[in-house]
Amino acid sequence: MVLAIVALLGFSLGALYEGILASNPSPSPTPITTATTSSATPAVPDTRKKELQDLESGYLQILQAEPNNQDALEGLVDTRSQMVTLKLKPLTEVIDPLEKLVKLYPTEPQYRLLLAQTQQRTGNQEAADENYRTLLAAASPGNLDVLQGYISSLVQQKRQDVAITLLETTLKNAPQANQIKPNSIDTVAVQLLLGQVYTSQKQYDQAVSLYDQLIAVNAQDFRPVYGKAIALRQQGKAQEANSLFQTAEKLAPDDFKPQIKAVASSPPSATVSPSASPTAKP
Repeated sequence: MVLAIVALLGFSLGALYEGILASNPSPSPTPITTATTSSATPAVPDTRKKELQDLESGYLQILQAEPNNQDALEGLVDTRSQMVTLKLKPLTEVIDPLEKLVKLYPTEPQYRLLLAQTQQRTGNQEAADENYRTLLAAASPGNLDVLQGYISSLVQQKRQDVAITLLETTLKNAPQANQIKPNSIDTVAVQLLLGQVYTSQKQYDQAVSLYDQLIAVNAQDFRPVYGKAIALRQQGKAQEANSLFQTAEKLAPDDFKPQIKAVASSPPSATVSPSASPTAKP
């Protein structure tokens, strides 16, 4: 179900950062913000359409008899997610079974996270933000999946000041949190996300300073080099930026070299996105 939702919602808002700064090529339930389904989606074969419709009908019949059947609710979410991808249903139809799962299993964070992501995608920012805040309060303030989604939502609403304050507060509280529960907050990942928000706000001095600090700590980590390259290019410092793009490409795992090269050759305005998922170490 998680992978179905991720595939459904896509990564387009953070496409130029996602994966690269995360340094994690495998699919993960990362907070997502925009759908990537093309308007030129091929026609759905009648057999596939009927298969999905039959699955949906079957799950609905089970839920009529057993409204709280967890497997049926998950199956309905998965099936409808596939139908949305194929443009057979609107994304809003995924919300109802997700809300039921959240109500039935309030201590299961993944259901609430998927609900928040879907609400965010459908434009219900207020409900999404409430779920993100609930998750951060109930779990850990350093939960990167949740933090990523909430920051992305705040930036979408042009509330970058709130996003920056949240990330700076998270970093300020990280030493104590990590002392109580080791590795509960990945400070490097949070700093990378903060650097992206700074760049999106054109606070280039803060972004570059932050990236320089990270490079000084680990010169082999390509992510801050890549982030700094983007910040410099946004300032019009193309020559310095190109040099850093080349360095980042050399340091990066092979999986990410083509993406870095593509970003380096893309228009500068296309490279600013505060919705990356810097959740894994290189």
